[in-house]
Amino acid sequence: MELREAHRRIEERADLCAFISTSSEAGAGTVVAVKDLVDVAGMVTTAGGIILPNVPAEHDAPVVQRIRGEGCLIVGKTNLHEFAFGVTSMNPHYGTVRNPHDPGRVAGGSSGGSAVAVAAGMCDWAVGSDTGGSIRIPGSLCGVAGFKPALGSIDTRGVIPLSWSLDTLGPMAADVATVAGAFSVMSGEIVPTAHLDRPRLAVPAGWISDLDEPTELAWRMVSDGLPEIDFVDRDHLFRTGLTILLVEAATYHRRWASEFPDKYGSDVLGHIRRGLGILAVDFEEALRDRLRLQEMAAHAMEEIDALLVPATAIVAPPVDAGNEVREPLARFTRPFNTTGQPVVVLPAPVRGLPVGIQVVGRTNADALRAAMWLEQEWRNITP
Repeated sequence: MELREAHRRIEERADLCAFISTSSEAGAGTVVAVKDLVDVAGMVTTAGGIILPNVPAEHDAPVVQRIRGEGCLIVGKTNLHEFAFGVTSMNPHYGTVRNPHDPGRVAGGSSGGSAVAVAAGMCDWAVGSDTGGSIRIPGSLCGVAGFKPALGSIDTRGVIPLSWSLDTLGPMAADVATVAGAFSVMSGEIVPTAHLDRPRLAVPAGWISDLDEPTELAWRMVSDGLPEIDFVDRDHLFRTGLTILLVEAATYHRRWASEFPDKYGSDVLGHIRRGLGILAVDFEEALRDRLRLQEMAAHAMEEIDALLVPATAIVAPPVDAGNEVREPLARFTRPFNTTGQPVVVLPAPVRGLPVGIQVVGRTNADALRAAMWLEQEWRNITP
C-alpha cells in the first residue's frame, strides 16, 4: 500500500487507538507498523508506559535494520498493553486499543495495536512481540494471522524486555503467506511455500475445555476427525512459564515500581508486585523444569507436523472487562512460550467475532507450511 494511504487510514480510525506515534518517513515500499517497544531511530520508544526517557532512539533495533534493508517503510509505532504486561491492550496512558470488528470490545494484547493496524488496513504487515501470547491473542481476537517463531529466531536487541528468557518477535498480517514472507524479512530464514503437502495434524489430549459458545463451535469444525496425542500437561507448562515471566519482569521493573508506582497502571503494578513475591527457589525450579518440559514436547511431536489448539478460550471481551479474562485469553498460548515452539495463529472460517486457531510446529517451516495449507483448505468452507 502507499504510505500516504496508510496515514490516512490511521487518522480516519484514530478512535481505535492503534498507534502511539507515526513517522515522517516518505518514499515507496512495503508499509510496516512496529510495536512501540522496538527501537526505531528518530522515534521515542514508550513501551506503552510513561517511565522511559522521552527522547528519540539513536539507532534502529537490528530487526528494524533488517526490515529497512528489504526496502520497507516504518509508518509508526503501535499501541500495546503497558510494558507488554497484559492481554487486553487497555492502556491507561495512550488509550484502550479497540477491536475493529466491535469497538466496544478489546483488541487483545499485548500487541493489540499491531493487530488492529493489520485488521483495519493501516499497513501491509506489522511487528509484534510474544512472551505469553502477545501476538496470538490479539491476532485471534482481531481476525488476523500472526507468527510466534521458535525462541531465538529473531534478534531481540533494541527491544524493551518483558521476560528475556521468553521474549520473541514476530510478524502479523492479513494472511499466512504474507506472515511467512515478513518472517523471512525479519529473520533471514527462508521458508519454502510452494508444493504444500497435507500436514500430519493432531490435537493434544485433555487440553481443550471450557470454551465459550462461538469458540466451541469453531473448534469443533476445524478439529473434526483429527487424532489426539499425549502431550505435556497444559497447566504445568502454563505455571512454569508464568513463574519465569513474573520474576524476570519484576527484576526489570523493580526499581521503577518502588520509586514511581503511580506511573504504572494498577494491573501492571500488581503483576510486578506478584513477581517480587515469588521465592528464588521456585524460580530456579521453574527454569530447570522448563528444560525437561521442552524435551517432552519435542518427543511428543515426533510423529506429527503440527498440533491444532484454540488460540483463546473466549472471543474478544468487552472493554470494561477485568482481570478475570486474563486466564481464558492466555490459557492456550502461554504453554508454547514455555516449550519455545513456533506457533502460527490464523482465523477460523466463521462469521461474527473472530476465533483464532493455533498451529504449533516442530520448526518454523513446519508451522508456517501447515498453517498455509489449512488456510487454503478453509477458504472452501462457507461459514
